[in-house]
Amino acid sequence: MSVLELRLPPPIVALVLALLMWLTPAVAGLVQVPYPARVLWAVVLVCIGQGIGIAGIVAFRRAKTTVNPVKASSASSLVIQGVYRYTRNPMYVGLSLTLLAW
Repeated sequence: MSVLELRLPPPIVALVLALLMWLTPAVAGLVQVPYPARVLWAVVLVCIGQGIGIAGIVAFRRAKTTVNPVKASSASSLVIQGVYRYTRNPMYVGLSLTLLAW
């Protein structure tokens, strides 16, 4: 197995991190933020995160290549347009922002 081969797909990484985030308050305690502010920030972060993730998928579709990170060998082109001009992993950035909103 090559060092560059993907070990865990992004959604699995996000689920593991979500589980750890769910368990964190039991260990660390809660920071109290007023409810309306929490909801507002959560909605903003989810929208931005999902927008970045969807932009990554759209860039792959426009390049007519696979979105599946497990089957990197079936990729037909290197995507450097759209959101990929700014980040190498927009799907991870999107999932991270969505988890941060939680």
